[in-house]
Formats: sequence, C-alpha cells, structure tokens
Amino acid sequence: MAKVLLIDDEPSILSVLSTLLKAEGYDVVTASGGEEAQKLISDEEFDLMISDIRMSPINGMELLKQAHNEKPAMSVIMLTAYGSVETAIDALKLGAFDYVTKPFKVDELLITVQRALEYNKAITENADLKAQLGTRYHLESIVAESPAMQNVCDMIRRVGPTDTTILVYGESGTGKELVAKAIHAYSRRKEKQFLAVNCAALPEPLLESEMFGHVKGAFTGAAADKEGLFEAASGGTILLDEIGSMPLSIQGKLLRVLQEKEVRRVGSNKNIPIDARVLAATNTPLEDLIKDGDFREDLYYRLSVIPIEIKPLRERREDILPLVYHVLRKETPQGQTPPNIDADASAVLESYSWPGNVRELENAVKHAMTFAREEKITRDVLPPKVAATTVSTASATAGPGEISAGRCKSLKAFLRELEKEYLQQILSNTGGDKEKAAKALKISLATLYRKLPEEAE
Repeated sequence: MAKVLLIDDEPSILSVLSTLLKAEGYDVVTASGGEEAQKLISDEEFDLMISDIRMSPINGMELLKQAHNEKPAMSVIMLTAYGSVETAIDALKLGAFDYVTKPFKVDELLITVQRALEYNKAITENADLKAQLGTRYHLESIVAESPAMQNVCDMIRRVGPTDTTILVYGESGTGKELVAKAIHAYSRRKEKQFLAVNCAALPEPLLESEMFGHVKGAFTGAAADKEGLFEAASGGTILLDEIGSMPLSIQGKLLRVLQEKEVRRVGSNKNIPIDARVLAATNTPLEDLIKDGDFREDLYYRLSVIPIEIKPLRERREDILPLVYHVLRKETPQGQTPPNIDADASAVLESYSWPGNVRELENAVKHAMTFAREEKITRDVLPPKVAATTVSTASATAGPGEISAGRCKSLKAFLRELEKEYLQQILSNTGGDKEKAAKALKISLATLYRKLPEEAE
C-alpha cells in the first residue's frame, strides 16, 4: 500500500482529498500546514507528497525543496490555482513530478497520482538495478560487453575486498593497470594510496631504490634518506607492472618482502614493517620466463595466488564498438554531441585486428575525431592501416542498426538517445518554447521537463 503525505491549509480540500485517496486504497497522512508537514517529511517515509503551493508561513515550494534534499526518491505533486501555473512550472524545475490545477477533476488527479507512484517505483527499482550492475559490470571505466570482460569484472568484485595478491596478465594495451585500479577501488584500502612502478622502465639500481627506498650515502647521489613505494603505499595498494622484466637479484628481495611483510632500505640494516597490498601485472606469461630461468618459480607462486587474464581485443569483438563510443564520449568537450560513426567505418573498426589493443583503439578514435567532417566518422578519417582493413562478411552483411548501435548499447539506451535527439530538434523548431514543443509532441509540459532534466534545472 502506497503511503501519501497530503498537505493543504484549506480544511475542506484536505478532507475531500483524504477521503478520495483512502477510497482508492492509499495510506494517507494529512498536514494542515507547512510547519506540520516539515516534521512529517523529516520523520517519516512516504512514496508520494501532494502539496498546495500557496500556504503561509511555509509554502509548498519550501516543502518541495526540503523533500528534494531529504527524500529525493519521493515523488511530489503540486496543487495550484490557474493563475499560478508559472509557479508550478518552477516547481517542475525543482524536481516536482507534476502539478494539478484547482479546481481539479477527480479522474485527472487520480491518474496523476497513479503515474507518480509508478514513476517512484520505477526510479527505486532502477536505482537498485544500477547498484547491482555497478557492482557487477560497470567498474570505473571498464567496458564489459563481452563474456570475457564480464568475467574479469566479476573477479574484481570478488577479490577486491580481500588482501590477496593478484597477478594480472594481458597483452600490452589491454588495460592491466585499469583493472588493478578497479581492484583497489573495490578494496577496504580504497581511501589510501594506489602506487605503481613499471619494472621495465628503470635500471636495476634505480628500481631497487624506487621500490624499497634508500638511506643517505647508500650510493652516489643519495643525499638524503628516501622511503620506497612499499612504505609510501602503507595501508594502500602497490602495482608491480611488467613484473616479468624485474632482474633476478631484485626478485629475491621482493620475495622476502612478501614473506616477511617488511622492507629494508638500500644501504640500511634496519627492517621496516609494511602494510601494502601487492598486485602484479605482466604481458609475458611468467611460466615461459620460469622455463628460461628468467623468473623465480617461488616468487611466481607467491604473486599468482589469484590470476586474472585480460583477453586481447581481437578475441572480444563485442567490446570494440562500445569502447569506441566510450572514447568518443570521453574526448568530446562537455556540452557538445559526440560525432556519429557511419556503417562502413563501424564495420571496419569491428574487423580490424587491433594488435595494440585498447590503447591503439583510443589513438585511432582520437585520430578520426581530429579529421572528421560534419560531425561524422567515416572510413577515410581512420588511421590508414585501420582504414585499409577488409571488412568481414559478418560485419558487411549486418544492418546499420546492428553495427552502429545494437552491439554497443541496449535497445532501451539506443531509443533513449534517439528520443533525446528528436526532442532537441522539436525544441529547436519552436525556438526553445517548451509549451509549444509539448503541444507539438502531444505530451504534457511536465513530461517534457522530465525527459529533459538538464533543461529543467
């Protein structure tokens, strides 16, 4: 049973509305003024608030603001006289679901109440669904349309809250550091630092100092004591990127750090306790390095308690176009519309092998955006080696909708974008007059404001 808060300073209207709503099966709580209503809004939970706008000393607009701040999930319907429609429109901009003018028709009011409660239910369910999806597949900036990437996201969700050491494997450019950051974000250490060191980018002496720190005078140029990343990441997470490139001499010291949970700075004989979660990443299978004698087997087993493999982009083509649209949105300046991709360019992007994986795809999209004409990305503005790709039969025979939209977003999301574009077109045709636009679209003004939240603020 839906719970409704009814507010009006006219006793006769309050009585009539209360009787009417109770007859429809609603649980109705009444307030004869703004002061009484303020306390009820704060202290109790309601599915819907119906309030008169003109009340004194606290009017309906003030109650609407309070409701919006304290109970944002609660739908609100405002009651107004014919002469106050402009104020009612202001109420819509502040977040009201709809307004009903006095004297009101019973059927009109009941339909509005029913719609408001259905909207409230849909918003609540949608918020719950978003929370579930956020936990499962919408992790940071990870695009996960393919089963392989959905599995990676599931792994992140499961292992994130633990302190287990994790080894992330994937070709160069697949997004190993992004996955590591997502693991950190899902951990109890998320408020602390996430630090990364590329083991392939530093020579042996510098890498040892960077990881473990050093004391003054430990080597030429060591003018002062310096803490290493393991100390700096205390309470947080450290990522050892390209761990396969770590020299054998440092591998032994790292193994000791992992076993003893303490670090010794270069040139020191003092052990310092550390509390950093260790993640490692590699683009070369460590098993192969072990066979060649380039990686310690005991360190491998210490690092790969839980392995996570990121498949190359060529093996998860479902992610290609979603990634393209993701990059387009990210690189388009705020307030502007991302360029469209024609069917031929979409087919090319899906057919290309992407040896550089996501990193190469990002660069290709940026290249295309630079040379795009008339806000459209075509084959000829793609990088030459991408544009030269022979389109696969599957992509060539797919319809435009399948290529440019169906594989990268849900039908609901695709239709929502089309609807938004159409609404903007109608608004443009009416010179921005929302009342005229609503009439042309044959929808209520309240519905138009809800469909264009940015415009309603």
